[in-house]
Amino acid sequence: MTLFLHSIFRSPDQVGCRPIDDHCPRYEYVWLWEVENASTPGNSVHVSLWAWVLFGTLVLLALALDLELLHGKRDEQRRLTLRAAALRNGAWVALALLFGLGVLAVYGQAAALTYVTAYLLEQSLSIDNVFVFVLIFSELRIPPAQQRSVLLWGVLGALVMRALLIGAGLLLLNRFHWVVYPFAALIIFAAFRLVWGKQKEQELVVAACSICNTWVARLIPITPQYHGGSFVVRQADRGGRLVATPLLVALIIIETTDIVFALDSVPAVLAITRDPFIVYTSNIFAMLGLRSLYFVLAGVVDRFRYLRVGLAAILIFFGARLLLGDVLEVPTGVSLGVIAAGLALSVAASIKWPGPSARPASSG
Repeated sequence: MTLFLHSIFRSPDQVGCRPIDDHCPRYEYVWLWEVENASTPGNSVHVSLWAWVLFGTLVLLALALDLELLHGKRDEQRRLTLRAAALRNGAWVALALLFGLGVLAVYGQAAALTYVTAYLLEQSLSIDNVFVFVLIFSELRIPPAQQRSVLLWGVLGALVMRALLIGAGLLLLNRFHWVVYPFAALIIFAAFRLVWGKQKEQELVVAACSICNTWVARLIPITPQYHGGSFVVRQADRGGRLVATPLLVALIIIETTDIVFALDSVPAVLAITRDPFIVYTSNIFAMLGLRSLYFVLAGVVDRFRYLRVGLAAILIFFGARLLLGDVLEVPTGVSLGVIAAGLALSVAASIKWPGPSARPASSG
């Protein structure tokens, strides 16, 4: 089984060939066990096309199970309970860690540690998305039953955008070394935004969610009425013209805010490694669990008042790591410890010194 995994995940340039004998043109493959250190930015593990195919197949199958496409749509409109959301989120986390075990078996401990660190970083930063999702759904008064479909399409769109941004980031870093400086600045700026930009962030989201004044209305007419789970409808009183429902407004705002979040999370993970396979797979597994993570945290996320401070500290660390990467090599284990410590300390501080009760958020 291990040899099979190696044969799938290793590219031809990791395979040495030697003739079996002098009279036979056949070749036997001799696996080269050396793998470049994926924990050092700029280095990467070599993967074949089959590795990407296997990853894509795994993601599609997991999505099909999560969306219950294999068993029909029996509970599409049913309220998603906290227990069900927690179980689904736990399943996504387990799948991500299982994939990490595959990385460990094929590429070794260094690559696996890098993958887990990148995944935990992306999972941590995705909590910032939850803060904004709660605000968007609250302002637009999206019913819990409809929040699931909005988040589904939001996450699927984010998968495509993350691929484009990761590809662009890797291309720029490989061609222009000086790009590390604006990337580091973006990460550090995001840290300050988390701590001191909360009020401004809320104002921007509230303005964007205003049905009458939102910038989305410049792109397509909007009706304030809901029409089941439809994102667009034709209105007879407007000559059969297509108009957007509040669900489409929520989806567009979620997609645009995710692009903003990706501008700091993608450079942060590139401070850990520049291997495209590890960067993208860790990002995707974190994003796939975001929908269920929202329903787990939506009602309690405001109680963790110091969580944004912890995330900001994590971002500052990775901004500094990217900025000083040429003169200071930080072990991946240290980075993993910083993420774990930042989350643990911020959660512990929030529990010990709770703030005033926040208004309850609507969740599914």
